[in-house]
Amino acid sequence: MISDKAIVDKNSKLDSSVEVGPFSIIGKEVKIGKNVKILSHVNITGDTSISDECEIYSFASIGSAPQDLKFKGEKTKLIIGKKNKIREYVTINPGTDHGGGITIIGDNCLFMISSHVAHDCKIGNNVIIANNVAIAGHVEIDDNVIIGGNSAVQQFTRIGKLAMIGGMTGVEKDVIPYGLVTGNRSHLEGINIIGLKRAGYSSDEINGLNQAVKLIFSNVLLKNGIKEAKKFSNLKTVSEVISFLEKSEKRAICRPLK
Repeated sequence: MISDKAIVDKNSKLDSSVEVGPFSIIGKEVKIGKNVKILSHVNITGDTSISDECEIYSFASIGSAPQDLKFKGEKTKLIIGKKNKIREYVTINPGTDHGGGITIIGDNCLFMISSHVAHDCKIGNNVIIANNVAIAGHVEIDDNVIIGGNSAVQQFTRIGKLAMIGGMTGVEKDVIPYGLVTGNRSHLEGINIIGLKRAGYSSDEINGLNQAVKLIFSNVLLKNGIKEAKKFSNLKTVSEVISFLEKSEKRAICRPLK
């Protein structure tokens, strides 16, 4: 049902099952899938695609122009996957022409009140972004990451799968998969043991990963630590951490405090 008090552009493409609350505005290039619920006072604009069964709460702003002074109105996109919950006052921007032209949100994510996702971000599946989190442009967040409230993530940062970022953390360096990071500035506390247990990893897998991560960061030179940790590379988790680090050669890595 679409409220008679909503403004829905005639050129937008909404599935017949979509619900739109009063005073919401849907732009002409917007495409919305099945069983999406849009509450009152939501603004969705730009070339924005929203997949099935999402819920978007009041005063969210989806697809409005990137907060980037280099953006000059180029045609860029925002793609949002299935079963996402986007709470009040959340802002999600599309891409920029110089940054790839697209922002992508995966499936089954939760964006809590007043969180922000900037231009050209790539966010995976089952990600939880808590209240007031600010994610800058070009950030890549892998599956099953949790970011605690009032945290900020610097542009171009990569956060590996199943990492946990504590509340009020300033993340300016890449975070390894399965890492546990806190502080301003951020530092690696260790691995996300609770998250690993909840995800069904065995004690042997967790212990092996823990030993490998300690080896990696016990060396002044990261490449030497990686070399030593390869003795645990039969574990998929360790292989993923090593692969992540090898792809981060041009970026600083979030390390433990000395």
